Amino acid sequence: MKPARPVQVRGWRRSKLAAVRLFARDRSGAAALEFAILAPLFFIMLFAIFECCITFAAKQVITNATDDLARQMRTGRIRTDDVTPSSLHQMFCDRMPAFFAEGCPGLRIDLRTFETFEEIVAEFDKGIIPAGYKADLGPALSKNVMRVFYEWPAIMTLITDRMTDPKDGKSLLFATATWQNEPFGEK
Repeated sequence: MKPARPVQVRGWRRSKLAAVRLFARDRSGAAALEFAILAPLFFIMLFAIFECCITFAAKQVITNATDDLARQMRTGRIRTDDVTPSSLHQMFCDRMPAFFAEGCPGLRIDLRTFETFEEIVAEFDKGIIPAGYKADLGPALSKNVMRVFYEWPAIMTLITDRMTDPKDGKSLLFATATWQNEPFGEK
């Protein structure tokens, strides 16, 4: 085996081992190297925080719209004759303009009426997501439940892959309201 050939480093003749030691002690460019290593992790965390905040805000908008419409239905301001699947969809879209695309794609609403609250419990025992969607608002003093679902598109799938319900990269946001209509009179 031949001895290591001397290497010229800053005017000095040194062996390769000495050159490696000198390189290891040199701190010029260390900040740039540390930034290159840590910046991607920092930006992933930053975007994940932004996405969580936006998703939470969208969930709150859906909850507020659900509570608002349920209150109007409970008091008789919105009546059975006013509710069709398309009109109910439009009522929700009118209350959710900030975060949602035109026409609210991915919005699903299930409105049902029941005789007793025990029937509502039995309905929820079947699962949160219904097999079919209805727009059936009951008359005065009826018990009603409204479930609203929205398939929220995920931006950073690195985190949301583990928490998505629909398997197409979307998170399922939902809100529920249960109430008994007040004894409102006829129009």
